Formats: sequence, C-alpha cells, structure tokens
Amino acid sequence: MTDTLFTHLSSEGGARLVDVAEKGSATRTAVAAGRVQVGAEAARLIAEGSVRKGDVFSVAQIAGILGAKQTSRLIPLCHDVQVKGVEVTLELDEVGNAVDVRAFVKTVGETGVEMEALTAVSVASLTVYDMCKSINKEIAISDIRLLAKTGGQSGDYLRPAEDGR
Repeated sequence: MTDTLFTHLSSEGGARLVDVAEKGSATRTAVAAGRVQVGAEAARLIAEGSVRKGDVFSVAQIAGILGAKQTSRLIPLCHDVQVKGVEVTLELDEVGNAVDVRAFVKTVGETGVEMEALTAVSVASLTVYDMCKSINKEIAISDIRLLAKTGGQSGDYLRPAEDGR
C-alpha cells in the first residue's frame, strides 16, 4: 500500500524506502557547497602547509569522496546509489579565514545524487574541523547547500547566484 501524502511512510505510518524500479535510468549530477570558518591562525597554517595533522585539503578530499559513497549508510531513507564520479575541491579564503568546500557527484540511475553531494561537503567540512581543532576551538561549519542538480523527474535545478561564493 502506498500513502500518496507521504512518500516515505507506509499507509500504516511506518518508514519505507520508496520503490524507484519503475523510474527511468538517466545521468544525474549534483553540486553542493559549504564553508568552514577556521580563524586566522588555522588559515595561516593551512596556507603554509604546517597543520600538525598533515595536508588538510588532501585528507578532506578523500574523506568527502568516502562520505559520498557511504551516504545510504548514514541517511536512513536514501537509496544505495552507484556513484560514477565524485570531485571534492577545497579553496582557502585567506581574507575571510575560511575554507570553501565544493562537491560534484555523478551517477547513472533511477534516483538523484543530491544527498551524496551534500554528504561529501559535510564530511569534508568535518574533516577540516578535525584537522584544525587543536588550533582553534571556535571553528564553525555553515552554508551547506545544494548549488545545482541535473536529471530526474523534477528536472534541473540551479541555485540563484550567490554573493561571491
């Protein structure tokens, strides 16, 4: 039985994973972004490559890729998507003492990869936090958001232009 009001609830009110078997397979992409406010000292050490735990950007990139691949294990009602490609980029904003994180995820399948892109950004951002927490306890992760998606029944989406990010 299917409840038409809530897609992820059965008619009895229990959780269910939506059946996507009848959806057409299509190329689907998503881009997400976030910001990690690290503070002046951490930003300086990142720029110098002197963070004691190692290369912040390389470790965060790998963590973000792994996060994208593990999304269905973290978010209960997400399908296990076969990710075909993930790119995670990090850029130091030395003026703003922040790291801007961006993830691009691609698949060919019956469901989109928005959650995978958002998870990649979240995990990469948490990794920046972890690697820099001994430098600054006031690190803040913010502005995690979907920037764009392609494919699927709901069509393409492009977030309106943002102020410089």
